[in-house]
Amino acid sequence: MTGRMRTALRRFREKWRSYRHRFVPWVVFNLSKNEKTLRRVTEPSEDKVIPDEQVSQSLLGLFRALLRNSGGLLLGAHANFTPRFPLHQEQNEGDVLFQTLGFCIERRPSSLAFAGTGVFVTRGFVPKGATVAMYPGTIYQPYEPILLQSIRNPFVFRCIDGVLVDGNDRGISRMVFRSCSGRDRLGPYLTSDASWLTDSPLNPLAVGQYINNCSNERPANVCYQEYDVPDSFPLELRQYLPNVNYSQHCTQRPLRCVVLVSLRDIRAGEELFSNYYTIVR
Repeated sequence: MTGRMRTALRRFREKWRSYRHRFVPWVVFNLSKNEKTLRRVTEPSEDKVIPDEQVSQSLLGLFRALLRNSGGLLLGAHANFTPRFPLHQEQNEGDVLFQTLGFCIERRPSSLAFAGTGVFVTRGFVPKGATVAMYPGTIYQPYEPILLQSIRNPFVFRCIDGVLVDGNDRGISRMVFRSCSGRDRLGPYLTSDASWLTDSPLNPLAVGQYINNCSNERPANVCYQEYDVPDSFPLELRQYLPNVNYSQHCTQRPLRCVVLVSLRDIRAGEELFSNYYTIVR
């Protein structure tokens, strides 16, 4: 084997070690070897760790605070909201998250070897059962084309019902999201948030695609939960939702989002690790 081939092989192995921690087929194949990475449910509805109403409450509280901080106005009954701490104008989004939900999360180099980027709690305290992050991306129904976007893409998340979420912030995936987001704008109102494609997302929860999978050595402290946005979700707050449907025809059904919910109390300095669920009949 030549030196050039050895170098190429070494680079491939290093890239694979990082890639595999988010590569769904590899994760599924290794579930039997890592029982701690698997959460079993008997019905799709049982993936709910907390009620959808509790997820809505957390998201609405944060989004209202973000809108107020940006100088926007809330409409009607949705204007009644009191944050956990007093808000000051023109704060950064991380400060708004901390003052609203009591914690901050950020992307940093993972503590897991060869896992690349991870997500850490950097300030505050996350209680068990809290909505910790959101998995951003384009939503694909099981029958919609995603082959080109999925090539070398470790950020495609599969829901229990086969719906896919493409959380890649680069390449074709990036262009598709921006296009769909602009398409669905309603007059002056944005109905999705494309800022998660940048290094400074307006919604500080929209970093869930960078949360690494757990292992036997690093048990999960958060888990995925599917969340369909209710029709009653305020129009002026949808601009902070980091998801958009691939097909315009899907706008008649509730927008699918995926949130990550804490399985235990999590303190500042801890990295977030997720697990997958499987249906057991």
